[in-house]
This record gives sequence, C-alpha cells and structure tokens, in this order.
Amino acid sequence: MAGAASLGVPYFVPGRALGRGGAVPPSDRIVMGGIGIRGRGMHDLQWAMQEADVQFVAICDVQKASRERVKATVDKRYGNGDCTMHRDLREFLPARTDIDAVLIATGERWHALASILAMKSGKDVYCEKPGSMTVAEGQALVEAARRYGRVFQTGTQRRSEANFVFACELARTGRLGQMQTVRAHISRHSALTSRDWLPAEPEPSPEEVDWDLWLGPCPWRPYNSKHVSGGWRGFYDFHTGDVGEWGSHTFCQCQGAMGLDDTSAVEYIHPGNNDGEGLIARYANGMNMVLTRTGWRGPCGVRYEGTEGWVAVADGYTVPDVSSPSLLADFNKLVQDYVARTRRSLNHMRNLLDCIKTRCQPVANPVASHRSMSTVHGANICLWLGRNLKWDPQKEEFINDPEANRLRSRAMRDPWRP
Repeated sequence: MAGAASLGVPYFVPGRALGRGGAVPPSDRIVMGGIGIRGRGMHDLQWAMQEADVQFVAICDVQKASRERVKATVDKRYGNGDCTMHRDLREFLPARTDIDAVLIATGERWHALASILAMKSGKDVYCEKPGSMTVAEGQALVEAARRYGRVFQTGTQRRSEANFVFACELARTGRLGQMQTVRAHISRHSALTSRDWLPAEPEPSPEEVDWDLWLGPCPWRPYNSKHVSGGWRGFYDFHTGDVGEWGSHTFCQCQGAMGLDDTSAVEYIHPGNNDGEGLIARYANGMNMVLTRTGWRGPCGVRYEGTEGWVAVADGYTVPDVSSPSLLADFNKLVQDYVARTRRSLNHMRNLLDCIKTRCQPVANPVASHRSMSTVHGANICLWLGRNLKWDPQKEEFINDPEANRLRSRAMRDPWRP
C-alpha cells in the first residue's frame, strides 16, 4: 500500500538539483579531486571551488597535516564532511572513477608523472607549473594527453590575464611593428641548483609523512623536514631552478606572443655567468628571447620589442607599460577581440573547466607547456655545461652534442615511470 500510495504523490526534486537559483544540476557538475595541495595549491583549490559547476570531493597527499587541512577547507565550503582523504595516488586515481578532473599542486618533481598517471586513469588535469622537470617528461606528458584524449592545463595563469593578453595581442596584431626581441623575467637567485642534499633527520611514520612517496621518481635521499616544508627549492633533484621558477611563466608568455607555441628555441647563447642573466634563446625566425632580472616593477615580467614600439608588463601593473600612450587606446578592444576569437575565458581555471565540457584545447595546453619548458630545459643545460648549444625542435635533440642530449632526461627511481 505504501508503494502504491507513493505513486499518487508528485516526486519532489530540489530546485538546486535542477540548476535553479544559480545551482548547477549534477549532470553538469565537474567532480574534482586534488593531489599534493598546500601553499599555491590552496589558492588553486579556493579558485576552483568558486566555480558553481565544480564539486570538490577528495584529497590525496603524502602528508597527513596537508590532507586534513584540505579536507577541513573543502568541508567548510560545502557544509558537510564528505571530502575523503587518501595517501597514495596509485590507489586513489584508479579507485575514484567518479572524479572527472584533478588539481595537482605537488612540488615540481611530481608534476609530469602525477599528470600522466591521472590522464591514464581517465581524468582531466589542472597542474601547477612547471609542467616538467626534463624534455623527456614533457614529451611523455604530450603523448599521454593525446593517447588518452584528456584535457590538460598547466598553471601559467598569466596567459589568461587581461594585461598579459593585451601585451601578446599588441605583438600578434602587428601594432609593435616587426617583432625583434622579447625579454623574459627569471627569478632572483642563482640559476644553478645544488647537486647536494640536506642531512638526514629521523624519518616520521608513513602515515604522518610518506617520505618514499614524497620522493617519487627522484633518487633516494635521506629525509629532512625542510625539504617537505618547501625547502626543496634550489636542489637539482627537486627543482628546475630560477630559470624554471619564473621562466615556466615568462617563456610560455613570450613564445605565445611570438606565435611559437608549437616549437622551441634553436640556439642558446651562454651569457658568461652562472646565473642566467643575459642568456639568449634564439628562434628559427631570427627572434631573440633575452633572460633578465631587471626592467619590471613586479614578478614574472615580459617585454616585447618591435620596430614601432614596445610593451612591458608584470604582476601588479594597473596597465602595461608602453612606448607610446596611443598603444593603450585599444586595450579593451584587443582583449575583447581575443576572447571572441579564441572563446577563452580570462579566468585560467574557468578556461580549463570550459574545455573539459567542450573538449577543446585550453590556452596552456600540453604542447604549449612542453615546448616552452623545452626552452627552459635548454637554457638550464646551456648554463650547466657553460657553453653555447644548438637545438633541433623537430627531432627534439641537441645538434652534434651527446653530452647535452644525455641531460634531456633523468633516471627515474623504481617503480616510477611515465
């Protein structure tokens, strides 16, 4: 009788399930999980959860404190206790078939491999920059996205910010005349990373910090708490150095402005110092990208110089610096035309989410990430070896230089492979 009676009562569907009142129906939601979220990753997490069609459901992290911090943040956002915690991504990724996409914000050593494993498990990816530690990792990333049909966005978010878009559009549309030189900001410390490591400390339990998983594909090193708390920067095993730290942003910007997202520099001219200041990356079209730490009032600056003018921009600028105020007259039009032409949001996370639904390529897609990071790796190898190098972007190898070619990859500790 109860069953029969229920047939006569209209079934109540909450308005939020139908997408009313600004809510998004479950069928249109993008279910997300996270891997290695702390620091910059917490910013990305909040960014993603601001989007109405995102439901964040799980965190995987080798550190218990980080897992618990993310869970508390997510549960507070949704007013429940549903966010699950996981330690080992090898178990997490295949088990959570309900997850559409993952946010990866580990240290650099894990970016490419975690992204590849995520795509292999059928998930789209937003991964913090830099996209790879080596040329070989970047190649494997591009191949994984192609093979598994996944959408990948690297966290070079300035490619989706109006000031940087405007600067690129000035270059692209010829308003600066014939492009001659671009300048890429690199961060402020020595470009050469240490081949040493910190002294051993007592290793915590795997539940507190799984040191073996933290290292992942890197060579075995003794545990040190400073590495785990962000002190991995400056060490060759874990970091792409100052060239990669900001160059992963600025090289990607510069190659986009030059219309060279699908290639890399063909020559690296050593600057005569160990910090990368003045290193020149030359492209097949004759343009030069000069690495420098000066010329901007904020981080991650770029400058594009043509025969009829120049533009420069970095974080914190109200508007870009230009050689003539007249160049700013079409600021809004150029940015709006870019959005109309590309159908890309000026919100980097939103661009990924839109592409997950349309299956289009986002602005910082695997090829753009890999090719700009190949230039980063080429510049690093030039500095490591202390001499000029020539690169074949089709074969993706240095020309007549076996020593440099050996540095395109690194040995990966068992059982980790792309």
